[in-house]
Amino acid sequence: MKTKLEYIWLDGYKPTQNMRSKTKVVENFSGNLEDCPIWSFDGSSTRQAEGGSSDCLLKPVAIYPDPDRINGFLVMTEVLNADGTPHPSNARATIDDDDNDFWFGFEQEYFIMDTATDLPLGFPVGGYPGPQGLYYCSVGGKNTHGRDLVEEHADQCIEAGLNFEGINQEVASGQWEFQLFAKGAKKAGDEIWIARYLLDRLTERYGYYIEYHPKPVKGDWNGSGMHANFSNTTLRTCGSQETYEKICEAFRPVVDEHIAVYGAYNDQRLTGLHETQSIDQFSYGVSDRGASIRIPVHTVENGWKGYLEDRRPSLTSELMYIKRVPSFLSMSPLLGLGSRFAKTLIGIY
Repeated sequence: MKTKLEYIWLDGYKPTQNMRSKTKVVENFSGNLEDCPIWSFDGSSTRQAEGGSSDCLLKPVAIYPDPDRINGFLVMTEVLNADGTPHPSNARATIDDDDNDFWFGFEQEYFIMDTATDLPLGFPVGGYPGPQGLYYCSVGGKNTHGRDLVEEHADQCIEAGLNFEGINQEVASGQWEFQLFAKGAKKAGDEIWIARYLLDRLTERYGYYIEYHPKPVKGDWNGSGMHANFSNTTLRTCGSQETYEKICEAFRPVVDEHIAVYGAYNDQRLTGLHETQSIDQFSYGVSDRGASIRIPVHTVENGWKGYLEDRRPSLTSELMYIKRVPSFLSMSPLLGLGSRFAKTLIGIY
């Protein structure tokens, strides 16, 4: 029996990488990751090699059933140089934190764009829809646009075995969100990229595309982020407001380090308006969606045992594969958490 293996990787474009994929047909495939062979591609076409020495390698690292193909699998890969060493664009290979103590819940916001108009769904050519307010979690054809795509995407993510946790329409017209949860940096990155791949591939049959720019519609409209909910054992068990506040304060001296990896054009979204804190400021607070770090009310009601939400990462951030903070930033498990989390986010993109 023949099986289709869709090899997926991230290219070398800057400041934001793109997904690429191609299909390998194999005989009598077991369905196991270890039986996926290393493959190659033309790196000169993806800004990952020069034409005179263009071969790059694809190393399979995660596998999921393909919900849209008969006898198909989605294979997440890392990019290697021809000699087998990690390519400079391969952030996943930098992860050295596989203890799964960090748990992640990503809220992936995005705009669905019409290929015929290059506008978000619900936006008329030459004008604007009604102002923000009625779109968030709406129902009905007047204010809700793109539900067929969103529902099919949710079904496919669940069928692929992703830890998919929810969907909702967001604040702007044509803007949606999905949520994923994972334990451990590599798994979190793999699953969010596979979910994105399924979403992007589905748009091909609808005449849509997904806009990941953090502020695709200028003016009085929300931008799109990828809010990162996170915890470790300390956050999940400490039961201490003082500990939570110390951890939040540990983020303050590394704001520049965080912002540097939180995405191109993020200054257009982090303005202090539309549920954001200004890009050059830092704050935290309970239930405060205008803060850099939100302390969820659930955490407080649970006796200060739970998680934090970093609201600053954008869709174009380097937040898709997470690597450990350098040792000089980890002088203590508590004070190093802010920096360590930032480095966690570096690899996910």
